[in-house]
Amino acid sequence: MWPADIEATAHDIVSDWTRRGLMAATAESCTGGLIAAALTEIAGSSAVVDRGFVTYSNDAKMQLLKVSEETLAAHGAVSRQTAIEMVEGALTASRADVAVAVTGIAGPGGGSAEKPVGLVHIAAANRNGATLHREMRYGDIGRQAIRLATVLTALEMLIEAAGP
Repeated sequence: MWPADIEATAHDIVSDWTRRGLMAATAESCTGGLIAAALTEIAGSSAVVDRGFVTYSNDAKMQLLKVSEETLAAHGAVSRQTAIEMVEGALTASRADVAVAVTGIAGPGGGSAEKPVGLVHIAAANRNGATLHREMRYGDIGRQAIRLATVLTALEMLIEAAGP
């Protein structure tokens, strides 16, 4: 079902985090739950996945993850600031040790000169560490390709945020 790189990365997380006793939460907009789906595709993932939030609308981001209305008004849903508030909200609303959040424009429409199709902001955070952020500009490579590239980057950032 999944490309080999996503499946292998998800398997590595489930295997390693099961041994380490770590739990994950996901907060997803443009991926619509695909990060959580990639993790839960792996047998034994219930030891690692606490919960996932699919917050496609701004109302959902505000209600479930406590993204501020001011942040959305000033920076928009697809922004560094929103991704960081999403990941912080996922940690607050879960018992996860590490969380990841994604917000972006998967297309084919919806882009602008300032925020083109393929722009995705990803944030990952560990309860005991710093928050990571990456701005990805995948380009207009197609909706599925943007979403799958985002899933892989998000999984890699979960690993990075968990630390050694």
